[in-house]
Order: sequence, then C-alpha cells, then structure tokens
Amino acid sequence: MSSSLFSPVIFRAAFRAALPSALLVALLVAGGPADAASRRAQAAIDAVSARMSAAEARYRDAVVRAANADPQAQAQADAALAAMEDAVAECTRTAGCPVSTLLASYARLLKEAADGGAGFADGEGIDPDDADPDHVDAAAGLSPAEAGLQAAAVPGMARSASLLDNHSHRFDDMVPYNPAVQAAIRRWLTDMRGQLLDTHENYEYLRPLMWPSFQRAGLPEALLFGIMAKESNGKVHAGSRAGAAGPMQFMYATGKRFGLGQDATGFDTRYDPRAAAEASAAYLNERMAELDGNLELALAAYNGGEGRARRVYQASGGRGFWDAPVYAQFPAETRDYVPMVIAAAWLFLHPKRYGLSFRDVDARSAALVLQKPDSLYGLTICLGDYGTRDGYLRTLRNLNPRLQASAILPAGTQVNASARIAGLYERYCVHGARATLAQSLMASDARAAIVDVAAAPSLPQPAAQPSKAPERPKHYQVQRGETLSSIARKFQCTAGDLAKGNQIKAPAYRIKPGQRLSLEACRQ
Repeated sequence: MSSSLFSPVIFRAAFRAALPSALLVALLVAGGPADAASRRAQAAIDAVSARMSAAEARYRDAVVRAANADPQAQAQADAALAAMEDAVAECTRTAGCPVSTLLASYARLLKEAADGGAGFADGEGIDPDDADPDHVDAAAGLSPAEAGLQAAAVPGMARSASLLDNHSHRFDDMVPYNPAVQAAIRRWLTDMRGQLLDTHENYEYLRPLMWPSFQRAGLPEALLFGIMAKESNGKVHAGSRAGAAGPMQFMYATGKRFGLGQDATGFDTRYDPRAAAEASAAYLNERMAELDGNLELALAAYNGGEGRARRVYQASGGRGFWDAPVYAQFPAETRDYVPMVIAAAWLFLHPKRYGLSFRDVDARSAALVLQKPDSLYGLTICLGDYGTRDGYLRTLRNLNPRLQASAILPAGTQVNASARIAGLYERYCVHGARATLAQSLMASDARAAIVDVAAAPSLPQPAAQPSKAPERPKHYQVQRGETLSSIARKFQCTAGDLAKGNQIKAPAYRIKPGQRLSLEACRQ
C-alpha cells in the first residue's frame, strides 16, 4: 500500500467519517463540570481522560506510521478514533466530566491532519493585538480560516454543540462569515440596543431560575439568552397576539406537551421562568435530535413550527437552513428570527468587542416579608429607582409571576426579591414619608375627582344677605393625629408663622395632643 493513501487529505476525510451520529448526540446533551465531584466520580473522570489521551497518542503514532508507508497505519488510526469515540461517550455518562476538553482533542487532530500531520504548540499563530477582549479561545492556534475548515469538517450535532459553547467559543469564528447574522448584530446595536440591555438586566435576576435547566440539558447559556432576547426581552408576563406566553413564548398546545399550562391553583406555568426554561430546553433537544443537530433549523422550528421545519428538512435531503431552497420555504418572520437569536447570543458572549456595557446587577436573591399590607405597585413607588434606570417593578414581577401587580398583599406575605430590594424595603417602605406617600397614591381613586353636577337637586336659593365674617378664635387645642401643618391649613396660615407665634422649633414642628396653641399669627 503506497504512502499516498495516507496523505493529510485522506486522514482528514477519515477523521470526519469516523464521527458517528451517536457520538454527536452525546456531545450535544453533555453537561458541564460538577461543582463538587466525589472521589469516586473524580476517579472515573481521570480514567476517561486517560483513555482519551492514550487514544490520541495512538492516532498521532498512526500519522507517523502513515508517513513511513506502514500498511497498518490506517487500521490503527481507525481504532484510535473509535477509542476516542468511546471515551467521549463514557464522558457524557460521567458526572462532571469535561466534554468540551475532549472535543478540543478532535480540533487539534483535525488541524494536524490539515497541516500534513505536523505538531503545533497551543497558542501558536495568535496575534495578541487580535485577542478577543471577552474571551481567550480554548482551542488556541486556529486562525479564522482554520476554524472555518474545522466547522465544515465537524458536521451536524458536534457543530451545534460547540457552536455556542461558552468555553470554546467556536461560535466566534462562524458568525462573521454570515451576512444575515451580521445584519442582525447591527440591528441589536442600533435601534434595538435598549431592548438588548433590558434583556440582559432582566436575565441577571432570572438566571438562577433558568440557566440550570439549559445546563442540565447540555445547551449553552448564550442560546437561552438569545431566544429570550428575541421572544420577550426577559419579561416573564410577555404575551403575543397569536397566544404565545411567558419568557420563552410557548403556545398553549406546545407548552402542554412539555408540562406547561394551568396548575391546581389556575396559574399558567408558561409564565413561570423555571418551568418555561425547562420546557424550552426539552423542546430544543427534541428538535435537534430529529434535525441532525442543525441549530438554525431547530430555531426555525421554535419560531415557525416544528412540522414545517421537519417537512422542509426531509424534503431537502437534510440541507441546512441557509441553503436557498430551504431558506425560501420559511416565512419572513422565521428568516428574521433565526439570525436575530444567534446575533443576540453572539453579543452576549462578546459585549466588549462591540462597545456594549451590560450593567452590573446585584442579583443576589433574598426574600422580604411584608410588615404591613402592600402591593407590588406600592413597593415599586416606595423603593424608588436607586441603582436602576426604570425602578424595580419589572424585577418584582419577574421574580413573583404568580402575584398580580396591583393586588393588596396581607402583612406576612413573602415576596421574592434581591438583597438590594430587601434593604431598600426596610429603609423606605415600612416607615417614613415615602412609605406614607406610596400608601396615599395607591389608595387614590381617579373617579373621586369627578363631580356629577347634574345629579345634585336644584333648589331655590335665598337672596344673599351681607354678613359679617365670623371672628377667628384666639387659641386652639391640638387634637390627636393633628400636625402643625394641618392646623395651619385649617386656620389659613403657614406652619412657619404658627410655629413662630408658639415658639415651636423647626423643622420637626413637634406638637402633642392637648397642647394649647396661640392663633394670633393666623388672625393677621
């Protein structure tokens, strides 16, 4: 067997062909590292890593053998790739196993095949001036052109699993080559910048409720953010004219298939951020499984209907979303939706590159217990807008989707909030002028301002007789609940004059029930 059969092109093709669909599915659904792996789990992780390293070493040895015309090199390379496949599959079943690290081994081998089998050092070829301010690529050494080759060589689910991976950022080198996504980035950075910034702030508070569901499903956080940005701007109570509802905008029938809908209390759980995220992750993984892991088609199904996406995919023989005959079969809304989601995900990963300043939010969760009856509207008024641009109504509503904003909640009700909100509540909403003002505003009824003159009976009025105005009293005894200001208004003078005439010190103007006040200042 001649050495020409073991050229870099042949090895690259063999490498691509050796990635079976089962492995690609495994890569998609794998989770991230565990927070605290047990000794047994860590030993299992170490064993998988050792198997992967050994298989990679055998593959490299096969490359050397191929260069020396060894007839057994091809079989050795195939066996090594199969061993790596088994190691990755085992990693997906092992809690805390870093699948993204194992996937990086494939990237290294692919580059070596493309370069003719030559080794390379991590980081070689990277210009520090071109470094991404938001991220340092885990698969360092790949130029944009090489990354494009890598993306083309890793099909289907492996590409989708790595496309938005928060660690490898393979998405970085994919997006600039797609003008549709670039145009969507432009829109997010211009007319829709405010909505993007609002989405990020809303997401910061919702993240502990939503991200774990995507993480368990092996889906990237950036994808969750991108969908939410396009669907609802992070507003839990968002709804559409078509009937979609909640932060992830589920139609009722689709949501019901994934466990959403009215619960025993009558609450529609499509508005529950935790439940909506879990259903969204399950839906996406179901779509990815039937569409060979094509991320764009899965997003098209999310917006334009899974039936349409499935029919188009099958009729096209498995072509991608950007293929002209496929693209043309989706409505304009879906053709807009797919790049907008991907663009929002891209900006979530790379805000600094585009001059985006996502505001730091103190989203530490805390519960506050109402010390007196109040509502979310009332809390919003007394909390003020300290540390925010728009106040805390959206945050309170997002964290308490089951509560009506105007409903009066009894004392003792627990309200989900942030640590900052809980602190502001104690300072401004329990006692003081702002608490009183908020209570007054919430009690106001606009209908009371309307005077129905026609309803009053018309009675003959006696001729007006000139009369002498009653003389104002010289003294007044303070009643319980009265303030100096209220007494001054009653006798048509100023609190300052009344205080001066009674030697009452400003600014407190303290008086007590039974106190006798001189009204000489009010008589002038």
